[in-house]
Amino acid sequence: MNTFKCHILAADKVLYDGDCESLVIPTPWGQYGILAHHCKAICAIVSGTVSYKIPGHDKQYAAVSDGLVKIADNDVLILVDTAERPEEIDVNRARVLADASREAMLQKRSIREYKEAQATLARAISRMDVHKKHYE
Repeated sequence: MNTFKCHILAADKVLYDGDCESLVIPTPWGQYGILAHHCKAICAIVSGTVSYKIPGHDKQYAAVSDGLVKIADNDVLILVDTAERPEEIDVNRARVLADASREAMLQKRSIREYKEAQATLARAISRMDVHKKHYE
């Protein structure tokens, strides 16, 4: 299968840097798939699950927060604030954050506080989803 170079970079680490057969990223409009020789594009990434297929390995998953993806010349660059592999995720902490975020959203404070709680909830849900896909 054809491959492309993939770089998944978080603010504090390199999650993956190497060849990739396929990649699926979360965007504001839904899941976006990328294969080798994809057309040039720049797109926003929202909190969610990134899945990528490394040659000779099973599909890999990571929980990511907001960021950007740049696709050009058979090379994909993903820049996100945070990225976590399933083994790095503390599911209990994610559940607590999800519950606290739901409670904060119900308290009807300012729009900014509501949006912050909404973003925290999205990150917590994506972290639990990645952990579940890997371990179940």
